Amino acid sequence: MDIFRGVADRHFARKALWRGWSRRCPHCGVGPLFAGWGRHLDQCSNCGLIYERNSGDTWAFTIIGDRIPIALLIVIIYFGVARQHPTLGFAVIAAATLVIVWTAPRRWGIGIALHYLSRVYFPDPADPIPETPDNRA
Repeated sequence: MDIFRGVADRHFARKALWRGWSRRCPHCGVGPLFAGWGRHLDQCSNCGLIYERNSGDTWAFTIIGDRIPIALLIVIIYFGVARQHPTLGFAVIAAATLVIVWTAPRRWGIGIALHYLSRVYFPDPADPIPETPDNRA
């Protein structure tokens, strides 16, 4: 029975991460995470999940999953391609900047989904998470 729980947990985590990438509520998949391009909403308009119970709760997920990889990418491009071929390096940095800006809300959504998963797997009685949509009456 534990084998099936592990598979279900992986499926659950994948689904929550995909919903975050899609800029939707990681809990129900319906409500938006953002108003407009990148203004973070407080809670889901569909299921009522509070995305960030305390200000700064998603900070670690944003730094580890967003800022550090971007910094490494810039360092690799600058010290790799840009040093040997300045024009090509500038073009690669410009293209990487466009991709970084274009995917920013999706990466932030994954950070919110990771925070949601940490709340599900390590529950706090003072942190209410709504019922799963499948179990509602």
